[in-house]
Amino acid sequence: MKTGLFKIGLGILIILGIILAFNWGNLQRLIRVKALFDANKIVQNFSNMDGLLYASPLPKSGAVHNWPIAITPLPLSYSDRGREKDTKAMLEELSTTALVVVKDGTIVFEDYYQGTGKDDLRISWSMSKSFVSALTGLALERGDIESLDDPVTKYAPSLKGSSYDGVSLLDVMNMASGIEFDEDYLDPKSDINKMGTVLAVGGSLDKFAAGQKNIARPAGEAWAYCSIDTHVISMVLRSATDMTLQEYFIENLWSKIGASADATYSTDSKGNAFALGGLNMRTRDYALFGELFRNEGTRIDENGNTTQIIPADWVRASTTPSAPPMIDGHNMTEDGSEFGYGYQWWIPPNADGEYYAVGVYGQYIYVNPKAGIVIAKNAAHREFMEADPSGEGYMAQNITLFRAIAKHYSDWGQE
Repeated sequence: MKTGLFKIGLGILIILGIILAFNWGNLQRLIRVKALFDANKIVQNFSNMDGLLYASPLPKSGAVHNWPIAITPLPLSYSDRGREKDTKAMLEELSTTALVVVKDGTIVFEDYYQGTGKDDLRISWSMSKSFVSALTGLALERGDIESLDDPVTKYAPSLKGSSYDGVSLLDVMNMASGIEFDEDYLDPKSDINKMGTVLAVGGSLDKFAAGQKNIARPAGEAWAYCSIDTHVISMVLRSATDMTLQEYFIENLWSKIGASADATYSTDSKGNAFALGGLNMRTRDYALFGELFRNEGTRIDENGNTTQIIPADWVRASTTPSAPPMIDGHNMTEDGSEFGYGYQWWIPPNADGEYYAVGVYGQYIYVNPKAGIVIAKNAAHREFMEADPSGEGYMAQNITLFRAIAKHYSDWGQE
């Protein structure tokens, strides 16, 4: 009897050992992802995501963009709501890891912090959404996507029966899909963190998107930030172009923009890009994408030669507020002013032609065409969701800093 029980127990242990062996990589990945934002690891992790998630290479090709460089100091201080702030202290408070400032195509400031360097491939987080938007505009111009008014299920039939059934691509671009999706990064049980677990343990983001069944409001009624919307856009792009998002990205953007180094796209285990936040590239190359948009989709090389990469009409349309009003409680500035939203791009309150891409923990590409300014900033800011004592959130404080930097370099040499 004891021998029989021993054999059964041994058999169970062997089976468990085999299961563990086959899933060891996923288990290790899950453990690392759960510690991704730990205070003593976050800076290192954000520059080494290929060791944390599945990854797909994005090799550069063609001539590297040759940046003119004329380094001049940042402003020592600036005014924020009537208070004088020290620029260096604010960059430290924002846990900045990289800052590149471009004025009229010339790098006028560049620095790296907290032990990072210019060659680091930094995670974009949701800045990646604006890259997906650019590729969508290109697919629309080519006729691969017929209309933004098309339902997403026309291109991604696996979404039939989900919360996205009948929702237009336009509403998804505007983050007005109406689906119920908890975007609380600090809640381990939120939908956004469940999605992170899917990435870590080898699941499918397509299946995760198709599994969304809850609807909060009619599509197009209100704006509510919903990251899985961007994955749905990538599903549409893949079907419409008959290419992976990585292939389309390389062929139409990365091989033409003048990228300085190979980049990577984090993926799920099926090889599908983590479209809503998975780009990893040098900070200079984030600035290069911002410079492309500042020039309305045109690349201008060091010899003044121009190449239209993204349709100018799309650049203008995607960076203009087009989303419906935000749901109640989403005002983000001290005076109650709201941020606007276009096709996966943000527009600050009282904008004078400005717009920006933003990722959690302090990633930004800020574009100010009138001032001729592009700012690319990376950070590992664990308090990014918090506000100062007067209630001003850190997004608004970042924009105030960028505007001060833009004014500083616009005024430089004119005093």
